[in-house]
Amino acid sequence: MRTNFDALIVGAGPAGSTAAILLALAGWSVALVEKQSFPRRKVCGECISPSALPLLSALGIEHELTHAAGPNLQRFALMRGPDTVVSDFPQAPDSAYRWSRALGRETLDTLLAEHARELGVQLFQPCSLVGIVGGPGAWRCDVRDLNVFATSTLRARVAIAAHGSWEALPSDPPRRQRRPSDLLAFKANFTGASLEEGLLPVLSFDGGYGGMVVTERDVTTVAGCLRRDKLDVLRRGKLGASAGECFEAMLRQQCAGAGEVLDKASRQGPWIGAGPIYPGIRLSAEDGLFRIGNAAGEAHPIIGEGISMAVQSAWLLCMQLLGEDASPDRLSRGRTWQRLVARRYEREWRRQFVPRIRLACAFAHASMHPRGSALLLALAKRWPGFLPSGSRWAGKIRCAIHPADVARLAQHHFAHVALWPTSIP
Repeated sequence: MRTNFDALIVGAGPAGSTAAILLALAGWSVALVEKQSFPRRKVCGECISPSALPLLSALGIEHELTHAAGPNLQRFALMRGPDTVVSDFPQAPDSAYRWSRALGRETLDTLLAEHARELGVQLFQPCSLVGIVGGPGAWRCDVRDLNVFATSTLRARVAIAAHGSWEALPSDPPRRQRRPSDLLAFKANFTGASLEEGLLPVLSFDGGYGGMVVTERDVTTVAGCLRRDKLDVLRRGKLGASAGECFEAMLRQQCAGAGEVLDKASRQGPWIGAGPIYPGIRLSAEDGLFRIGNAAGEAHPIIGEGISMAVQSAWLLCMQLLGEDASPDRLSRGRTWQRLVARRYEREWRRQFVPRIRLACAFAHASMHPRGSALLLALAKRWPGFLPSGSRWAGKIRCAIHPADVARLAQHHFAHVALWPTSIP
């Protein structure tokens, strides 16, 4: 078994697998470490914005993605109490990918990880990261096979953290103590729901928010976040019910639109939950390792940009790692070169994602409170362009990578590293 690599990536979700594929196509040796076995259910809104669809297509999974994903999401709605306001999504400039699509994480993650394996990425799964020491140019990582509980030591020049919201590296500082205001996340799949094709509702209720979307095979995914103290009150009123069941009962009661969609629906399997979520920025050029996806930073999921930000952040990093000056000799210099790459990547990451993280925070907090949500509903009713403008501000139709670069790379199939641009437009 190979133990020395150019890059080691922790987490095989959309961010980690995207980075693994891009690096492998450029000729790098890559180790991809994933704790969970695929396919697996994961708490996620499962919406892929048009800003990320060309990037996923360029990875080589266009056919599978196009045929598996749900219908084009051309309209969205804001639902709160008895009110529902519907608006059109703005169209993305890419004629091939004008609308968002939805795809279950069971399918998307498996598709990407298997494609990475086909390209020569060594996938360590299910394996947990026991420890990581060293630094840029000389990382040493201990991973434990969760099937046989044997530990192996892997070495890599570059280390990339791509783990999810509820995981952390052994070297990361401990998470803060539990708070009543913590947001816990829930998700369930339903069949027989009456959600209109092409409609993406955003749900607003006291102490939380959520969304509904049709994914593959006409399955409707319902996902949302709820404050811990609100959930505690609900559970006291429904003794013996699971947290997810309490969340569903509250959703049906407080949001008439959601209740109508789920009126005759049947839930497939139990509710799954996770959390608390930690929206914010975790990226630092002085970190030593590179961070992508939620390991770099996380927006409130109310804007449905988690998957898209993960994929785009992986591309942003790889465009810097694979610039024209990334020859093997330069890569071997280690720390100095990687710090330069880290500063460039952090600058571009912040430029692309900090505005939407702030917007998502404002939208989420307004949606969770009666006065704030009343203002959002009033704006949506009186200003038809409010919701479409919010979608644009959230970056849903603007890709962080220039379309010309994506097209050129796809055409040449990453035949030579020098095809990568040295700067990001």
